[in-house]
Amino acid sequence: MKVTVVGAGAVGATCADHIARKELANELVLLDIKEGFAEGKAIDMMQTATLLGFDTKITGVTNDYSKTAGSDVVVITSGLPRKPGMTREELIGINAGIVKGVAENILKFSSEAIFIVISNPMDTMTYLALKSLGLPKNRIIGMGGTLDSARFKFYLSQALNCSPNDLQGFVIGGHGDTTMIPLTRLATYQSLPVSHLLDKAKLDQVAADTMVGGATLTGLIGTSAWYAPGAAGAALVEAILRDEKKLFTCCVSLEGEYGQQDICLGVPVIIGRNGWEKIVDFKLTEDEQVAFNKSANAVRNMNSVLAEMKLV
Repeated sequence: MKVTVVGAGAVGATCADHIARKELANELVLLDIKEGFAEGKAIDMMQTATLLGFDTKITGVTNDYSKTAGSDVVVITSGLPRKPGMTREELIGINAGIVKGVAENILKFSSEAIFIVISNPMDTMTYLALKSLGLPKNRIIGMGGTLDSARFKFYLSQALNCSPNDLQGFVIGGHGDTTMIPLTRLATYQSLPVSHLLDKAKLDQVAADTMVGGATLTGLIGTSAWYAPGAAGAALVEAILRDEKKLFTCCVSLEGEYGQQDICLGVPVIIGRNGWEKIVDFKLTEDEQVAFNKSANAVRNMNSVLAEMKLV
């Protein structure tokens, strides 16, 4: 198996590191536009091979897409990260051109690749990749909900004083501070609904903390987070290459599912060797569906900027 990670910054390098440590691929290519940057990161990671016991070959390249040829999975992290006070949405004008160019160049050399989009604003960048590449919809996956759901389980574990690994919880909708929807109603602690253990006020606080989870970290460290986003991207790579059939929330193309059309938005999906293989219907309540529709409208407004920029 061969994986390419585009963007050797903190998120991309973290994602690549996880992929190498788990030996998910025989060959891993790290590509960046900055001269020598990916090469340096790749050498640094390869020098951990004997310490960590992995045999994945990591190659760093500067803007040479021919080295990515034959990739099974491509993770796109390229673009500018958020700064304090900046929303994911404000990044659209900058990152849209970058993501479109990257995706099209990758496809020239890897016509069968499955694409995982991490670049922000993630829902709009996933939609851009879908429209630009003309690939089957199952091969375009936005990572956002996978990260948001991990953050949701973290905040739940803090409230319950338990291991996050004993929790199930999903966040659907847009990957934005005001568009994501933590499904507190369906969250469980070893099959027990967390609503049996936490009152509504506490659950509402957990949901609120989850929604601003990224902004909280941006404020604390001065830029976008990277450990959890990188790990989320690697988890999807693992589910694909190992054909795990795991359930994740991912941003995917909707054609009537959850009442939406012509949009990429976070919903529960099964991830396996073919990319996303099935959308799972969580049977939303009326209030949850209203929130989902509101989230879709906000994402659709962002997507309209792509048309104004003549990118779709």
